[in-house]
Amino acid sequence: MKDVTRRKFVQGTIISGFALSGINLSADTNTAKTTLRQKTTELSGTEFHLSIDKTLVNVTGNNSFATAVNSMLAGPTLRWREGDTITLHVTNNLSESSSIHWHGIILPFQMDGVPGISYDGIAPGETFTYTFTVQQNGTFWYHSHSGFQEQTGVYGAIVIEPKEKEPYEYDKDYVVVLSDYSDEKPANIYRKLKLFPDYYNFNQRTVGDFFSEVKEKGFLEAFKEREMWNKMRMSDRDISDVTGYTYTFLMNGQNPATRFQALFQNGDKIRLRFINAASMTFFDVRIPGLKIKVIAADGNYVQPVDVDEFRIGVAETYDVIVEPEDDKAYALFAQSIDRSGYALGNLSTDKNVLADIPKIDKKQALTLADMGMSKNMASMKHMNMDNMKDMDMSNMKKPIPITKLPIKWDVGTTMRAMNPQYRLDDPGVGLRNNGRKVLCYSDLRSLASTKEERYPDREIILHLTGNMERYMWSINGIKYSEAQPLEFHYGERLRVTYINDTMMNHPMHLHGMWSDLETGDDNHLVKKHTIISQPGSKISFRINVDAKGAWAYHCHLLYHMTDMFRKVVVS
Repeated sequence: MKDVTRRKFVQGTIISGFALSGINLSADTNTAKTTLRQKTTELSGTEFHLSIDKTLVNVTGNNSFATAVNSMLAGPTLRWREGDTITLHVTNNLSESSSIHWHGIILPFQMDGVPGISYDGIAPGETFTYTFTVQQNGTFWYHSHSGFQEQTGVYGAIVIEPKEKEPYEYDKDYVVVLSDYSDEKPANIYRKLKLFPDYYNFNQRTVGDFFSEVKEKGFLEAFKEREMWNKMRMSDRDISDVTGYTYTFLMNGQNPATRFQALFQNGDKIRLRFINAASMTFFDVRIPGLKIKVIAADGNYVQPVDVDEFRIGVAETYDVIVEPEDDKAYALFAQSIDRSGYALGNLSTDKNVLADIPKIDKKQALTLADMGMSKNMASMKHMNMDNMKDMDMSNMKKPIPITKLPIKWDVGTTMRAMNPQYRLDDPGVGLRNNGRKVLCYSDLRSLASTKEERYPDREIILHLTGNMERYMWSINGIKYSEAQPLEFHYGERLRVTYINDTMMNHPMHLHGMWSDLETGDDNHLVKKHTIISQPGSKISFRINVDAKGAWAYHCHLLYHMTDMFRKVVVS
């Protein structure tokens, strides 16, 4: 059954290359605007008119309904300028409430676009006008914060031009929006996950896997390791909740058969602005044959880092510069973290010359380290940690008051990391020891000095918790509907520490304020709006609480967000 379905999926992807190629057809109907293909466009200026429409699209060879901005998948790129006052008129043409959140943008909380926290949302047939002054520059994005509309297409890129000269030079500038799309209705996907959490996971363990481990480690060690996973009621193959079994992975709205095209001339320096606008998918990005120079993270300049590959979590952005040395074609290759598929683009001097498609990497399983197990608790021979640097975390041991928050360990929290560690040098499952230089959080240093930033006044510890068997997610064991708001004090310097008690990566996003990631160098804390918390680990960051109002705080995995969510009140 699985093989037949996968063949149909691949066939559909290939068919869509013909169904979409060269077609730009739209027709009004009573229920939707039919759009088989529209070239991604860019809107610039200070006043914008956007609409959210029910749109018929063909991504896989089958027609399905998307909810798209200006009837486009992905939505138009918005180009702003730092210091300008922006006005955006957003009209909701759906039969349900909608919204747009400006991800990573510093603005008044009333303009943040989160229904139930910053406003009521945009009712069917209504127009809401957002207006604010742009206080930053860089690469950002926008998306719906209503229901599952982000999954069905309400997202797009934001590029903000700086007032002052940039520290990096380049000749070409391309936005690369990564996303995941399914012909299935999101509510059906969520229902299946609640009933069968591994419904989309075809990478489960087999008897053959166990015997392979026996050959590698010996029977006793292999048996003990299996026993530990079973006691924790977890699988070391739970990498992604939703996979390529239902998802088609897109690059700027193009599937792998149609390929996004980026052109250059010999000698060009090319800036690529990567945005992960997916609902549930982490991507591992590389351009075989080219070194990648990372110059910005989440819209903020970093000291340049040369790598072969980087992982981009849901909602993160990375700006990179590449310098092709000849006129051959290069593949923009973004494979999903679970290796069930990929998004694909083409970088070349001639759009008719296509790069070879790289092979998908071999799947890796989670290790006991991903469950917060120390070497004292279990043998770790199968995971080579010799290349992990000893991070200087002495600055994190200075005593500051810790605000105790209620924690509920019950049937909703079957997972708990026994000995979580900072793993800033760990590229993560799927990228360990792959022979390539992979970006890690420990590589990130702000280009600007943070030496004068004061030390935190207090600390809040947040456990990221869940029960995979029941597909329940929470913070401190308490789901959003039962939780009290987090209280931040205006003007304070706060440290937040995540302890991830689950086996999943969680991209945690705090609205309205920057998160200064602690990587061991107080002088160059990198500012991020989304921080990936790895399985079984801890990670911390500092916040200047400088934005009064009510803000959302949540995991950016769409099907986790309902319960792994908090309201933050700054007063």
